Amino acid sequence: MIILILLVCSCLCGYVLFSKTLLKNPEDQTKIHNNVSIIIPARNEEDNLPFLLESLKSQSIEPYEIIVVDDMSSDKTYEIAVSFGVKVIKNTELPDQWTGKSWALWNGVKESSGDILVFLDTDVRLEPKALETLLFTRELSGGAISVVPYHKTQKFYERLSLIPYLLGVLAFTSPFERYSKKKGLYGSCIVMTREDYSKIEGHDSVKSEVLDDLNLGKKLTGAGVPVHNFIGYHNVSFRMYSGGIQSELQGFGKGAVLSTANLRPLTIMWIAFWFMGLLAVEFVTPVLMILGSIYTTPFLLGYILLTLQVFYFLKYSGEYGKLVPVLHLLSTIFFIVIILYSYYQVAIIGSVTWKGRQVKVGRK
Repeated sequence: MIILILLVCSCLCGYVLFSKTLLKNPEDQTKIHNNVSIIIPARNEEDNLPFLLESLKSQSIEPYEIIVVDDMSSDKTYEIAVSFGVKVIKNTELPDQWTGKSWALWNGVKESSGDILVFLDTDVRLEPKALETLLFTRELSGGAISVVPYHKTQKFYERLSLIPYLLGVLAFTSPFERYSKKKGLYGSCIVMTREDYSKIEGHDSVKSEVLDDLNLGKKLTGAGVPVHNFIGYHNVSFRMYSGGIQSELQGFGKGAVLSTANLRPLTIMWIAFWFMGLLAVEFVTPVLMILGSIYTTPFLLGYILLTLQVFYFLKYSGEYGKLVPVLHLLSTIFFIVIILYSYYQVAIIGSVTWKGRQVKVGRK
């Protein structure tokens, strides 16, 4: 009985962490009409960029300007951006102490003139009213907002990201982070005023950080600017790492260890307790079933309970098919590989690999 109680408590931790913070629907409200500058950093994104730019053309409100910063791409990123008639900047040589994405965004902002800045990754897709919803939500919330996009997967290896992705969602929606002085932003989709961006000297203040988004949020909260995070259900989606499992490993690996530094201890403790329950049912249940143990029933019930919870989370956060959410052990093993790989990069070699670049990190 005590085993089942502990597994139920683990499940409850997940429900507490997942606060389902949705963007505010602007229906029957006055539309927000600001000069909006959309800035998109792009490095070898010929496959993703057309989908994002197409979705921007279909918005219910027209942005003032769309700026694509071609970050020294070796594919057709530049030509594709030009073909859509948007403003295209060719990024200059990366200076010392800067990471590629921060340098691209910094140069994009310098070439922009809107009152509102919207930073979008190329793998993001916006529903027709998404931009209007983002602006309305930011107006209501004040300060800066970011969105954890709804994850649309297609291939099996993409679905192995289930557990690392859900852990990220739980970290960003955790109620314990609501008033944190280290509250970060989710880099795929960020909206803020130019005034707030200038208060912290923008990406120049986080130029050497691997996790520019988390540290940008930390700088904003430190300057008294509110930071709010939402999930992109029905508005903002993305398809991460469509280029293969190596890019998926590198993408999650560059932040898996470093990102925990900005989380409150309560968030880490509750996530750890939820994850320990998940580990217990995933690894112990099959063994007990094979052995015919009397403890099989509570572990099996715990497995069913946590699996149903995973499906509930995915209703609002992503499309992962049916197989991997049921056999989530596969994704947990992948997550363990990510953690080991991330630790090796951060603690052993002192740098992470991303977009063909080696980015140095601290060894704290």
